[in-house]
Amino acid sequence: MKHDFTILAIDDDPALLRSLKRVLFSEPYRLITTTDPKKAFLLLEQEKIGLVLLDLKIPGYDGMTILHDITSLYPDVTIIMLTGHGGVREAVEAIKIGAADFLEKPCPPEVLCQRLAIYHIIWQEQQERREKGKKIFSYPGFIGESSVIEELKSLIVRVAASDATVLIQGESGTGKELVARAVHYHSVRKSGPFVPVDCAAISENILESEFFGHERGAFTGADTATKGLIRSAEGGTLFLDEIGELTTPMQAKLLRTLQEREVRPVGSAKNYPVNIRVLAATNRSLAQETAQGCFRSDLFYRLSAISLDLPPLRDRGDDISLQARYFIARFSEGRSLGISQEALELLHHYSWPGNVRELENVIRRAVALTEQEIIGVADLPATIVMNRAAVDDFKTDKDSLNAYERVAFEKALKKTGNNKRQAAALLGISEATLYRKLKQFNLSY
Repeated sequence: MKHDFTILAIDDDPALLRSLKRVLFSEPYRLITTTDPKKAFLLLEQEKIGLVLLDLKIPGYDGMTILHDITSLYPDVTIIMLTGHGGVREAVEAIKIGAADFLEKPCPPEVLCQRLAIYHIIWQEQQERREKGKKIFSYPGFIGESSVIEELKSLIVRVAASDATVLIQGESGTGKELVARAVHYHSVRKSGPFVPVDCAAISENILESEFFGHERGAFTGADTATKGLIRSAEGGTLFLDEIGELTTPMQAKLLRTLQEREVRPVGSAKNYPVNIRVLAATNRSLAQETAQGCFRSDLFYRLSAISLDLPPLRDRGDDISLQARYFIARFSEGRSLGISQEALELLHHYSWPGNVRELENVIRRAVALTEQEIIGVADLPATIVMNRAAVDDFKTDKDSLNAYERVAFEKALKKTGNNKRQAAALLGISEATLYRKLKQFNLSY
């Protein structure tokens, strides 16, 4: 029997762990057990764990803290809380922090097996989507295996197949140009040029000339004719970074270029046809700026025919570890360097306002400063070390039962990709009851 789905059970009761082994002996799962939460984190690092059964009450440990740390470090791992001291209040908090389910001990074997079977199916579907994405997406330096990044990879490949204009949105430092290059790499224009333009870095006085080119003598200092950035991207991709910085007159001229597929250099009476694809990026809300009249609505709708939203680093879970190790290898210049678990935990608990770019600079600094073979806490900036606290700031809803139900329904729908049948099965209710509850909680899915 193939045991592809690995379950980690963490409980201080050896008898319960032995019972789990008996119950799951004939099931298609690989079960690993431990009474030590510290060992559990080593197992999570070393093994490919799909699901964790976690006891809420372990002497000497706070189950909610363990839950929070697992969801932060390993966001793709499903967690079911087990407790003999359960209640609605604990259930609400566990679900809010990231648990997928909450079962009281002793849990009937048939109930546990039913829940595990459903999560196994969901896990298999996620693995199939992930493997499919890996087979079709490939771009150097594109690091990440979290669910949001796997979904982004799949979107990039699909978007690349068309020639539509794409608006890439995300906070500063999230890697918008890397995504644009990946779109170009997977497109039919791959062999053509990729021309990146930082719209915020070009002086307003020479903006039109830089974009559209100019004829000789068009203005003082124009000793030779130039093609401009747009025509330089002929047959390839023009990437307009920080598109929101363009002046209103330039927005109008760019819109005309996109509509007519031609440009007129400064000082010329002739129009030149262009064959380019335009990708644009912004760290601002162009939709909001359009509504406020700060950005042309017709250009916004043209640019946002397709949108790609980049997640901030703080929402990418274990990708932080992957990115950190990638940058360590990149900057170590032949040195054999690693990073301690304590340092990794600090990186995971930091909010990363500068996103991947900030992490890159932090690791570059740590590699340069460390005299050891392992990057430790002392090698990290004080802002990260001092920011260790303030991650367990959850408050339980006073309306306990309704709060628990609503959060549980939201989690079930999110976990199953809004599949109503699977969500109902996860919750142990009929589809009719599911739809009634969705209406009651005013949830639109």
